[in-house]
Amino acid sequence: MFADRAKIIIRSGKGGNGHISFRREKYVPAGGPDGGDGGNGGNVIFKIDTGANTLSDYRFKRKFSAEDGQEGAKKRMHGKNGQDLILKVPEGTIVKEASTGKVIVDMSGDNKEVVVLKGGHGGKGNQHYATSTMQAPNYAQPGQDAMEVEVILELKVIADVGLVGFPNVGKSTLISRVTNARPQIANYHFTTLQPHLGVVDLPGGDGFVIADIPGLIEGASEGVGLGHEFLRHIERTRVLIHLVDAASVEGRDPVKDIYAINKELAAYNSDVSKKPQIIAANKIDVIQTPDGEEDPLERLKKEFEPQGYQIIPISAVTGDGINDLMNAVRKLLAEHKGENLVYEQEYFPEEHVGEKLPYEVSYDEKNNYYVLEGPRIEKMLGYTNIDTERGFVFFQKFIKEIGALDKLEELGMQEGDTVKIYGFQFEFYKD
Repeated sequence: MFADRAKIIIRSGKGGNGHISFRREKYVPAGGPDGGDGGNGGNVIFKIDTGANTLSDYRFKRKFSAEDGQEGAKKRMHGKNGQDLILKVPEGTIVKEASTGKVIVDMSGDNKEVVVLKGGHGGKGNQHYATSTMQAPNYAQPGQDAMEVEVILELKVIADVGLVGFPNVGKSTLISRVTNARPQIANYHFTTLQPHLGVVDLPGGDGFVIADIPGLIEGASEGVGLGHEFLRHIERTRVLIHLVDAASVEGRDPVKDIYAINKELAAYNSDVSKKPQIIAANKIDVIQTPDGEEDPLERLKKEFEPQGYQIIPISAVTGDGINDLMNAVRKLLAEHKGENLVYEQEYFPEEHVGEKLPYEVSYDEKNNYYVLEGPRIEKMLGYTNIDTERGFVFFQKFIKEIGALDKLEELGMQEGDTVKIYGFQFEFYKD
């Protein structure tokens, strides 16, 4: 099955922790600190795969993670950096933050390979914290946390021309005749389940990319059937070929069909409905006009030419009128030049990492003290010797940098109040 939408969780690698160790050799019994730095976590990178045309690789796996950085080691050895995670997607894939729907990156245009989530920096080993007054620091810096985001991958096909119309009007037959694409063709509805891209080569070196958009139905703009999945592929096109069954082989009224499809385009996105259209009246080889009834081609021209539409009769089966149609499309494209739509970034993951705080603050009314807890706080306590002045200053600087002191003050903490951090209690004083 064609897959052009998927929801996954991506996670960059966590930075490795800095190491705490001291040089210990036979003739150097009291060597200095030699703890190495932690390695950086791996990045999450999206990359265009020119050979892919679906997001099927992301339908059955939910979570994708880059590798964590390794902890530093003794003898000033640097931890190994985590391996980057490269996620390959078709060109035209938009990566959106799941809860807001805001665009993180549009894998189109110049965006061939993009770092979406950066890995955490590795922590510094205790070798960096030695001073003339503190020659044996018993603390090191933890690695920076990983970044994790739930994203929606949405494929919007990139093509110059979009081929639209109701099911079974001959779109697949037409695109197979004018391009090298070979879509499945059969005489029943909804044969096409995925957009087919093909290149139309014209004399003089001109050419364009055409996309066979799966057959639309009434209610598509409201999500009926696969409406939204199909309509999104029209957004990037510059020109539309609106194909109708002029012969009414299945008893459909081509005039009503055109109005119905255009209504769905406008309901989905008003900009899409304003794209220039050429109406291709297909199946002229089987038109039968009973005596006394108006010729369907004349009826189409009478209805839509006053509105600015060009009506071109064709037969996708026999090839009649195909050259006229392609030349008309080429001319319309020349009149509506412009780069393909590339969506701008709206969501910046690094700005939202702090939304889920790595700590919690609260007030204990019974014992009259404030409480600061969290995995990063606990980890830092384990790495820091707060019994020393240097270690205490280091820890105080850490909780200030991560915003914990600001959060405690927002909660009502004032000078002289007590703060409990796991097994330790401190009195708060401003600098």
